[in-house]
Amino acid sequence: MKTPLDAQKIRDDFPILQTRVYDKPLVYLDNAATTQKPRQVIDRVISYYYQNNSNAHRAKYFLAEKSSELYESARETVRKFIGAANSQEIIFTSGTTASINLVAQSLRKFYFKKDDEIIITEMEHHSNLVPWQMVCKDVGASLKVIPFDDEGVLRIKSLESMFTEKTRLIAVTHVSNVTGVINPVKEIIVRAHAYNIPVLLDGAQSISHLPIDVEILDCDFFVFSGHKMYAETGTGVLYGKQKWLEQMFPVQYGGGMVLSVDFDNTTFADLPFRFEAGTQNIAGAISIAAAIDYMNDIGINAIHSHEKQLLQYAADALGDIDQVTLYAESATKSGLLSFNINNVSPFDVSMILDKMAIAVRSGTHCAQPVMKHLGIDGTVRVSFALYNTVEEVDVLVKGVRRAVQILQ
Repeated sequence: MKTPLDAQKIRDDFPILQTRVYDKPLVYLDNAATTQKPRQVIDRVISYYYQNNSNAHRAKYFLAEKSSELYESARETVRKFIGAANSQEIIFTSGTTASINLVAQSLRKFYFKKDDEIIITEMEHHSNLVPWQMVCKDVGASLKVIPFDDEGVLRIKSLESMFTEKTRLIAVTHVSNVTGVINPVKEIIVRAHAYNIPVLLDGAQSISHLPIDVEILDCDFFVFSGHKMYAETGTGVLYGKQKWLEQMFPVQYGGGMVLSVDFDNTTFADLPFRFEAGTQNIAGAISIAAAIDYMNDIGINAIHSHEKQLLQYAADALGDIDQVTLYAESATKSGLLSFNINNVSPFDVSMILDKMAIAVRSGTHCAQPVMKHLGIDGTVRVSFALYNTVEEVDVLVKGVRRAVQILQ
């Protein structure tokens, strides 16, 4: 099978993919957890530390000015990549989790009140569930949940009946981190906005796989992590519409986020700096920009098409194994699939695959309500990236067949 990308050539950009595990070539299929980093990103970060390291927005000497320039250039690169209206709407954070918590804790201060309602979905990662659950406990609000059906698809028709005059926010994952199902987020946003309800999208599993335009989506908030898009760990982005960010209070205080301070009062800085207290992960922001440049050179549509073909190829091959159960098999998906060998622990499967140098995720994937719905303890998750190949899928399928023989 031929895909739109020359994955073998792309692999040369990723030093870690040359690693051998148990004297076998590494087959890395845990990209939904974190992606590997291309040499172009690594080199950009090294170059920063070799030539430009200084604190951004703190001084006027040469290195400080250069550091500030690179940091703000990274912000502009992010803005263009996701189609935001202006760079003030881009806030650097430590990841998706931090971005969601920033929004949740800021809105808790002025927006949510007793008896309000927040809507999420049954398929949320804990990072887009627990913060809202805690807000509800703090203010006396309630959490409503959009269920999904046996195919892993949201029961979107139930949304309309959930809306009341107390509905204050919808927080929904763009792509499920368990099944890879792509949610109809544009439809959700249109329905929500008809009632003036803002929508937060968790883009952790879509940012490196699907074209993103926040203005076309018209979401109020969009969050994602750098490490899932070929950048450094401990990096992330919060996009928020300016009209929302201007109303929101900072949740961290300190240097860099103020205009004036005395012992009686503090005036906060303008957007986006009021939400970036302290020294930021400057190198991390630069790594996100480098990763975006890398993906843009390849083309996000080509990446999506390549991963979609790998996904279908893997689903067909694994589906031919009688002892394997695939989840959300017929849904529209992106980049990943979950499965189990019948009556076998997913942890045992992943351990056997590891001995064959195949890296996959096993467990609940920080989405325990999904497992409860499916009536299982966890799954084996396979997730693809632009550097994965058809040959690697063949190795995976051979490994799963071997696991069946051993475990059953």
